[in-house]
Amino acid sequence: MVLSFLENSEVLYAMLLLYLMLAMASTGVGFYTQTNSPLRQQVNAWWRIFPVLSISLFFYPLGLVLLTVLISLLAQRELALHYIGSRWKLHVPCLLLVILITGLTLKDTARLSAVLFCLLLLQALYFTLRQKTNSLLLLLFLLLCWGLSFMPRLIDLSLPTQLKQSWLFYLFALTALNDIAQFISGKIFGSHKVAERISPNKTWEGVVGGMLVSLLSSITLGLFLKLAYLGDLIILGLLLSLAGFWGDLFFSCTKRYLNIKDFSKLIPGHGGILDRVDSLVFTAPVLYFWITLTL
Repeated sequence: MVLSFLENSEVLYAMLLLYLMLAMASTGVGFYTQTNSPLRQQVNAWWRIFPVLSISLFFYPLGLVLLTVLISLLAQRELALHYIGSRWKLHVPCLLLVILITGLTLKDTARLSAVLFCLLLLQALYFTLRQKTNSLLLLLFLLLCWGLSFMPRLIDLSLPTQLKQSWLFYLFALTALNDIAQFISGKIFGSHKVAERISPNKTWEGVVGGMLVSLLSSITLGLFLKLAYLGDLIILGLLLSLAGFWGDLFFSCTKRYLNIKDFSKLIPGHGGILDRVDSLVFTAPVLYFWITLTL
């Protein structure tokens, strides 16, 4: 597993460059911001996030499955913090879902996504009829599981192993860079709110900044990793940027409903695991469907 990833020199070079960029960003904010600055906390927190993603790629494909399970378990713990009543009523169905996900991931990822999608539709209907906090929490967990199920599905594509590893790195890198660019652009240039009642900090300037960085990153990474042609990479970069934005906005909407700022304080400057992977829940399906429809 590790050997196949080490042979993928393009991804290794790109990963080293990403760590170098993070080191430069950490140094920069260290000089120009205060110790408790949200920007410094956000940037430095990536030193916790990137190594986890890197390890999941190093131990491909098992590492990716374990990453999905880890995120699901952490998300379950966060959602339970906001559950009204006996928390075992949320823990039991969520744990059963994690077991189902793990089993189907190892055998049939296509059936996994189909089962999760059906459960997601049923829970969405139930929440629409009942409008209860607890039903929303289970709906969020199902949405998370469905979105993340497309990461293991990328493993089952009829593509060379190194190419699939490259696509996964592309997904992680573009999703993260889009989030970072939206945050920084919004902080520096932001003045026009996108949806002030849902997410007061989101601005059109942040959205545009994220799209520009995603576009540039998609072209640079995609051509370097030999993923697709220039025109396709431009379209894909824009699609993933928009998907990441809508994922972030959707989860922000649910937080307003729950009357909370963050799902937890697990990651300094970012909030909880759900605050961090909200974009990935939407970008992973978009990338999977784009690859299956175009390649």
